[in-house]
Amino acid sequence: MMEDVLQNIRVVLVGTLYHGNVGSVCRAMANMGLRELVLARPRLCDDPSDASRMAVHAADILDARREAATLAEAVADCAFVVGTTARGGLYRQHVKTPRESAPELLRLATNGKVALVFGCEDKGLSNEEIGLCTHLIRIPVHPDYTSLNLAQAVLLCCYELYSAVGSYEPPVEKSAPASAARKLKLAEMWREMLLRIGFMKEDKADHMMQGVQRIFSRGVYSDDDVAILMGVARQADWAARNGGGVKPKGSTMA
Repeated sequence: MMEDVLQNIRVVLVGTLYHGNVGSVCRAMANMGLRELVLARPRLCDDPSDASRMAVHAADILDARREAATLAEAVADCAFVVGTTARGGLYRQHVKTPRESAPELLRLATNGKVALVFGCEDKGLSNEEIGLCTHLIRIPVHPDYTSLNLAQAVLLCCYELYSAVGSYEPPVEKSAPASAARKLKLAEMWREMLLRIGFMKEDKADHMMQGVQRIFSRGVYSDDDVAILMGVARQADWAARNGGGVKPKGSTMA
């Protein structure tokens, strides 16, 4: 069934504060055919019974939820990480609406795990967390009141995914999609290489790497893509250490 692709989409809640919102998210997921929920660094501070009360008939999703210490851990095995944001900013400019994104995300989910990430109720996702995302979504709302309840935001995004099932063409890609953990390793290699060759200074590295990661997220999808860019980083690093030249034969690219 085409709906099976929804099982490859994981909902991740970051820094969640309220058990009732977790339960409501479970109910929204069940309404739209999604089953996998991960809480990254939860900060739950109220009555735990609110979760089951709000989940209603989605107790199975609530009971099967997992917890992770960080967002990076929660999405480490995901090839694509989709962040939701209501704020603007330099690294939040290439957002799409859930309706625009849904067909592409379903297509991507045929080849690898997709994480749909929502920030905490009071602050949303930080710039560092946005830096881990390959795609960004913003839900269009009236400008006079842009705040959405967490479960409402999850429901709207999941509704668009559910509605778009069957409206996409499966991709043909010879290389398997790269996991979030492998992409993070790529970014670490490029950070070290760019510092070594003098492209950036340590005090500006965090800011510069946000830009590099945004470039990577828009086009580095497959494991082959990552292997090539890792090879570039290794070659540049070797050249910087050895005064230029070509790395000896037999050196590996990935």
